[in-house]
Amino acid sequence: MHRVIDITVPSDRSDQLIAALDTIEDVVGLTLHRSASVKPRGDVVTVHALNRATDQVMSAAASALQAFPYTIVTAEVASISDPEHQKRIDADVDEAVWEELETGLRHQGRLTANFLLLMALGGIIGAAGAFTEPAIAAVAYVASAIIAPGFEPLAKLPLGVVLKRGEVIRAGALATIVGYAVLAAAAGATWLVLSRVAGVEASAFLDGDVLKHTIHPSPELLTIALAGAFAGVLIQASYRRSVIAGALVAMRLIEAASVAGISLAMGRLDLAAASGTRLAVDAGFVLAAGVLVFGLKQLMVHRRAPLH
Repeated sequence: MHRVIDITVPSDRSDQLIAALDTIEDVVGLTLHRSASVKPRGDVVTVHALNRATDQVMSAAASALQAFPYTIVTAEVASISDPEHQKRIDADVDEAVWEELETGLRHQGRLTANFLLLMALGGIIGAAGAFTEPAIAAVAYVASAIIAPGFEPLAKLPLGVVLKRGEVIRAGALATIVGYAVLAAAAGATWLVLSRVAGVEASAFLDGDVLKHTIHPSPELLTIALAGAFAGVLIQASYRRSVIAGALVAMRLIEAASVAGISLAMGRLDLAAASGTRLAVDAGFVLAAGVLVFGLKQLMVHRRAPLH
């Protein structure tokens, strides 16, 4: 998507910023509103830019305003029509800028009540499905993988490593540990309720495909999970978050955590350890894919530190 970028600057710095932005070829619109901002007080520079120019705009703003207070707000533009430059507009790229990627992951993977409830609900659905026939179990697995936001906090870890941002790493680690612990606990509690209230037998889980595929993954399943990890990270980096569900379904993060919770509730520490290992493997895929993809994006595309 193309971008609209509002930059609020001190009035005595706006001319310098305008001069720097005017040299960027893929800035297709540039407007200066004198003394338009009340908080913070100053001028507002509105930039309409192609996606490929966003990093240049950010860098130009940082260079022109490094010793002065400023704010930058980015948003998507649904379309830009400019007959003179339409070929360049039509050839725009699909890249998320660091600020938007970090903000998106912070929103999706932040340790909030909503995040924890969604993780718990994913655990409940995954656990209930583990005791059903294969067709229903598959539907439950897909639903739990989509509902539980288990990918985003993991993706924050390699992003923090690549951008050298300790606070992002800490936030991602905390949300990952607490979120998956809540999911496993919800899954274990689901088994206890089903066994005591509905008389569900442990054999339905112990002899089922969910457990088998989790603790004894075939090379094919591991290949699917690895490709899913790379797809998930690339989806985030290319600003295609609406299709993230496909990557989550390809992996076994939620299912492995659910199996671990059920196994602990059954007192089967051996199965809990095996499913925990599978969870660690898929999480490792995300971390490795994230470092590689985000690292290459920094080296080849963005080549700058985020502004915040």
